Amino acid sequence: MSLDPEVDTLLDLIKAAGRPALDSLPPPEAREAYKAGRTVLQPAPSEVASVRDLTIPGPAGPIPARLYRGIGTMAGSKLPCLVYYHGGGWVIGDIESHDVVCRRLANDANCAVLSVDYRLAPEHKFPAAFDDSVAAMRFAVDHPEELGIDPNKVAVGGDSAGGNLAAAAAIAARDAGLKLTNQVLIYPATDMGMTLDSYRRVTEGFPLVARTMAWFINHYLNHEGEKHDWRASPLRATTLRGTAPAIVVVAAYDPLADDGLAYAKRLEQEGVAVTSSYFSGQIHGFVSMGKMLRAADTALQMIAVSLRQAWT
Repeated sequence: MSLDPEVDTLLDLIKAAGRPALDSLPPPEAREAYKAGRTVLQPAPSEVASVRDLTIPGPAGPIPARLYRGIGTMAGSKLPCLVYYHGGGWVIGDIESHDVVCRRLANDANCAVLSVDYRLAPEHKFPAAFDDSVAAMRFAVDHPEELGIDPNKVAVGGDSAGGNLAAAAAIAARDAGLKLTNQVLIYPATDMGMTLDSYRRVTEGFPLVARTMAWFINHYLNHEGEKHDWRASPLRATTLRGTAPAIVVVAAYDPLADDGLAYAKRLEQEGVAVTSSYFSGQIHGFVSMGKMLRAADTALQMIAVSLRQAWT
């Protein structure tokens, strides 16, 4: 395998900029550094039919959220809905950092996207983000009129930490008897134990390496024992049977590569339909780097096509 030439160029630019590693910063500074990087790496936001900021009742108070309706959709129509959880290691990222991705998915999948600003660590440790994610999913299913969506066509999804939350939310939905159409898992973290081989392969030279993941996990979890909790490590759930059909995206040069591959394999083994895409030349985070990496467009289109097919 070799890196996509566009990734090589990107890594050279990051190196030349002298940007500090996220794990060398305290969380507030890491959030600002991440935010600054988004403006350089993301294309201009696409126009959508409508955008509305709202709050969702949560276990610890209102959860900020943003509702997108895809371009060309009718104002009064009941749209399929993707409940989206942003990436950022449960520590960084927010609605704004993933605005471009959510707009693209709303447009390309002809749907509504409910983007969730769940609580972040270390101020709010596990299971705060999980609890907020499940509350948002339940809100979408229980309040379709308020959101203008079809409650029978609700999916959950996210990237990285958001993929972790989407996978865990899909298990919670199954256990609660809620029927989701899909779980969209973009390079998800699925096992907090960091035992899989890709953590040993991807240790230097990329924006996310094993050391960075350890920094995120240490901020997110309260203690080592929580690594065995399926709400943090969905790969460790007793069974994945009966969870929603999965759309899985994996990047080769990513410490989370084997997390995604192992989860997709186990889902399939336990009878869950899986559509997976393995990007052999890509790095973690590439889907939100569309200004620099054309593979982002390919991945988003693939996800949108899979969702449209599920919602037909």
